[in-house]
Amino acid sequence: MKIIVPMAGRGSRLRPHSLTVPKPLIPVAGKPIVHRLVEDIVGVLNEEIDEIAFILGDPAFFGDEVVESLKALATNLGAKPTIYRQLDPKGTGHAIMCAKDSLSGPAVIAYADTLIRADFDLDKDADAVIWTKKVKNPEAYGVVNLNENNEIIELVEKPEKYVSDQAVIGIYYFKDVSQLKKELQYVLDNNIINGGEYQINDGIKRMMAAGKIFKTGTVDEWMDCGNKEVTVETNQRMLGFLAEAKTKLIAENITNDNSKIIEPCFIGENVILKNSTVGPYASIGKGTIIENSTVKNSIIQTNSKIKNANLDNAMIGNYATFDGKFTNVSIGDYSELK
Repeated sequence: MKIIVPMAGRGSRLRPHSLTVPKPLIPVAGKPIVHRLVEDIVGVLNEEIDEIAFILGDPAFFGDEVVESLKALATNLGAKPTIYRQLDPKGTGHAIMCAKDSLSGPAVIAYADTLIRADFDLDKDADAVIWTKKVKNPEAYGVVNLNENNEIIELVEKPEKYVSDQAVIGIYYFKDVSQLKKELQYVLDNNIINGGEYQINDGIKRMMAAGKIFKTGTVDEWMDCGNKEVTVETNQRMLGFLAEAKTKLIAENITNDNSKIIEPCFIGENVILKNSTVGPYASIGKGTIIENSTVKNSIIQTNSKIKNANLDNAMIGNYATFDGKFTNVSIGDYSELK
């Protein structure tokens, strides 16, 4: 089994945080989004993973440090790491085809801006499985249309009339991904463009037209990391799940000077807390100093300095300095608010 992870985009909806750090590497509950996603997929599949292929963008943005972290992720999961580049962002279908040398045999394709909680077995009789989540407002999503055998016969983007309440979340299983490769090659060769880009859906639609059987794999939880608001919410939910699983979230070597920690929280290595209250639902990256502050329901990344603050629903990047009483902020790496 292979896992293919397109992550070439820079994540404009999560700026300023994604200006200097690729969005899939922004931490949620103390771990980069893409690391959590891949580990969760491996857990769901419960199969040996031979290769994990990452499709990255411009090396100036997805540099050596990113590459090494992803290689380590794959290696730690017992898989061969492979790195591809999409230097010209031309859509989801084009991104997948940048990894065409790895597109053979059984594979999962997963876009790295979402997190899941799921527990199910793949339907091995299907040619492909599309992960979905039941939603209350299907008109806001791409959804699947099912026949009487619960097979997917159509993908419908933001339907004006009710089709189903099963939204596509961006994770797919293919019994033989070379079939998708064949159809996407046709899409590229014939310049089939939707929304100005080559889309994975056009390859999937061609597979369906050729009689391939698609089924759904429904997840229990689908957590988006598309913008600051939903990323903070996802951090809260993930901390709750990890706390229920009794995962250790607070490093042994933090300094706690007259401060209160309200769990669940993630607190990284060498964090210093002085005269502060942290939590619930706060994630504090390694090396950060928090002084005379209250921080809850927020993400603060590494090596930042927070002083005299009352933060709720906040997201602060790496090496940032914040001194003030703002309550709802979003500032990126190396920013300063004093």
